[in-house]
Amino acid sequence: MNTVAATARVRVEDKRIINGQADVNQLVPFKYQWAWDKYLAGCANHWMPQEIQMSRDIALWKDPKGLTEDERRIVKRNLGFFVTADSLAANNIVLGTYRHITAPECRQYMLRQAFEEAIHTHAYQYIVQSLGLDEGEIFNMYNEVPSVRDKDRFLIPFIDTLSNPDFKTGTPETDQQLLRSLIVFACIMEGLFFYVGFSQILALGRQNKMVGAAEQYQYILRDESMHCNFGIDLVNQIKAENPHLWTPAFQQEISELIHKGVELESAYADDTMPRGVLGLNASAFKEYVQFIADRRLVQIGLPQQNPGVQNPFPWMSEMIDLKKEKNFFESKVQEYQTSGLSWDD
Repeated sequence: MNTVAATARVRVEDKRIINGQADVNQLVPFKYQWAWDKYLAGCANHWMPQEIQMSRDIALWKDPKGLTEDERRIVKRNLGFFVTADSLAANNIVLGTYRHITAPECRQYMLRQAFEEAIHTHAYQYIVQSLGLDEGEIFNMYNEVPSVRDKDRFLIPFIDTLSNPDFKTGTPETDQQLLRSLIVFACIMEGLFFYVGFSQILALGRQNKMVGAAEQYQYILRDESMHCNFGIDLVNQIKAENPHLWTPAFQQEISELIHKGVELESAYADDTMPRGVLGLNASAFKEYVQFIADRRLVQIGLPQQNPGVQNPFPWMSEMIDLKKEKNFFESKVQEYQTSGLSWDD
């Protein structure tokens, strides 16, 4: 398997992201310092949902004139997707990906990542409970609302592949299956599907609405940005160690999957924003999705699908970078350390 004789000492050269021969229980000597650094940064970024004050959000939500129906639709659709999405992400890590990764530094970060997914699910539940929303309606949107359901159904087969107890890496076919699933979750789920929702809630916060929810989303965005970057680093390291997996046919398949992700997220933008709201519209969000998708393609070494598309929301880079004394909600961001993320990571 992925261990050596009990008397052997781990050598750096024996470590590999997948199909490694070194003992996975021996963390050091480090080979993938970037993974350990991300683990430390994640720990430094620790936060809990109940630390965020929700009283202004509650008052605004209860005020019949506080938010428009379109704004309320955005909030509920967001929560409907995210309350299950982070559970799916956690299941993918805990039940699937973790057991196939043989680099203990990477496993260490993934344990932190799984805990952060739990915090995010907690945050969405905390918002739902604080606002007194119908929990049955919100938590069942992934079954009942097509734009939410379609995204989740797209993802589930990639979870099922890795969580199948009979699935094992070690052949070009199974190694490509693992790599495919890693790309779907890093580049499409965490790197694309989350971004329309984040930008919508943060746009509300920029207008001094739902500021407690927006603050939590900002912390979550910071975490998810690191998850995405870690996943992309993992993918690129696997490619470097296993260049035979990165065939032209496989590259074409990945490009098509990302194109499908853009279509699904664009449909979600249309559903959540049937009319202009917040000075924004679905068209701008679809352009944003194309911009983000092209960034993901470039990050894993594939050509852009929409060259020349500009970022219609440049302020989103500020949401990721928390290196400031206060954020725009005048909250307690300054009490947390930052990860040093930048938009170009």
